Amino acid sequence: MNTLAIRIGKPLSALTLLLASGMALADHHGAKKDIVDTAVEAGSFTTLVTAVQAAGLVDTLKGEGPFTVFAPTDEAFAKLPAGAVDDLLKPENKDQLVAVLTYHVVPGKVMAADAMQADSATTVQGGDIRITTQDGKVMVDEATVVQADIETSNGVIHVIDTVIMP
Repeated sequence: MNTLAIRIGKPLSALTLLLASGMALADHHGAKKDIVDTAVEAGSFTTLVTAVQAAGLVDTLKGEGPFTVFAPTDEAFAKLPAGAVDDLLKPENKDQLVAVLTYHVVPGKVMAADAMQADSATTVQGGDIRITTQDGKVMVDEATVVQADIETSNGVIHVIDTVIMP
């Protein structure tokens, strides 16, 4: 069994990848934007960006990296049970929100071709996500990767269609 188990000294730094879920790549004199700016600019990750802000992870996610973020779209968050996102965003649930967000981040820059060679990866949250291929699509736990290898200045984003839970 191939396992990606990359460790990082600053666990929350990997969350920077979560914000990278915005797919638009910035091009300012050929430079890519970081994960947070990419997510904001994409416009399809407003719930993710709001969650990262509520968790106090913006500065972390703008950090050096590199990080790999499996970024759920707004539509992915909409699949959660009614009220789930609002509950996670409450200040008293910040630890749970951080756990959910960091479960979507793997330390290091893992491109899709590398991920497909692994059976699992250890997340910043500490849990392992399953990586499988089904009908030619890459799956991360129960989520399908709908867009892969969006490179940012501090990592890579793989867009997923479902929020994965630790």
